[in-house]
Amino acid sequence: MNSPVRAPLAAGAVIAAVVATAGCSSLSGPAAQAAPSSPAAAARSAEPSRPAGAPVPVLGRPAGVFAQGTGFGQARPARIFNGGDPTGLVTKVAWKSWGAPRAVASGISEYVGAGQSVATGTPQPVTVVAFKLGTCHGTRMYKAVEWYFPRHGQAFNPGRYENICAGRYVPGP
Repeated sequence: MNSPVRAPLAAGAVIAAVVATAGCSSLSGPAAQAAPSSPAAAARSAEPSRPAGAPVPVLGRPAGVFAQGTGFGQARPARIFNGGDPTGLVTKVAWKSWGAPRAVASGISEYVGAGQSVATGTPQPVTVVAFKLGTCHGTRMYKAVEWYFPRHGQAFNPGRYENICAGRYVPGP
């Protein structure tokens, strides 16, 4: 009976794992670059496991009313624009997670309060949530995205989003 061949881990990876487990942070050299600064940092930087051979998902696709947008069809886009007015643009997108059922990011978008015109919008921190992970037209993707302004009392609403598979808006209840 043959036993499986396993590739040895690089020394830096082994040291980084030991350091992360022990909570140490006084390394120098290549191992220090691989080692997270704390167990919490290691947890934040870890990507969820996905089935072997499963492709990295992308953020929807340019379709329908979002056909002229940017960021769609890409993994972890740094900029999302749905092709509409400035409230449909999110810049400085920093993904905290990717590959799980929900991917979450922070960014900057134009906030327009109730009764205000788009021209009076101001750049504000925004939370982006990509969800409905699945397959669309043969591509593994997040089929929905929504962003909101927590500083203004807004929260994630899975019933109100941009369907970035079909290219249309889905209103909330």
